[in-house]
Amino acid sequence: MIVLRREIGDVLRGARQRQGRTLREVSSAARVSLGYLSEVERGQKEASSELLGSICDALDVPMSAVLREVSDRVAVAEGLLIPDTVPADLAACVGRPGGPRWTAARGELAPVG
Repeated sequence: MIVLRREIGDVLRGARQRQGRTLREVSSAARVSLGYLSEVERGQKEASSELLGSICDALDVPMSAVLREVSDRVAVAEGLLIPDTVPADLAACVGRPGGPRWTAARGELAPVG
């Protein structure tokens, strides 16, 4: 069974380790206890959206990137093929002040095999 808090923890730990940072450094920057951050990384505690935002800020990683990686991991676990591109209509709207919101329906993920 897929446990979302474990996937989130794995992604956060991976980001921290790639930066060569310690739990202590990140917990201090995120203003969360070292023990709690450790439990989040190990998938033992569910991070609130506010806490997840603080950890992402401390890691200087966009929350959307963390959630995207988690989503991709879940899709793979479910046996789905993950598109590797951003839909053109979404890409055209991103970063355009006052631009139209992306409302086009996303294509379904295709089953693997």
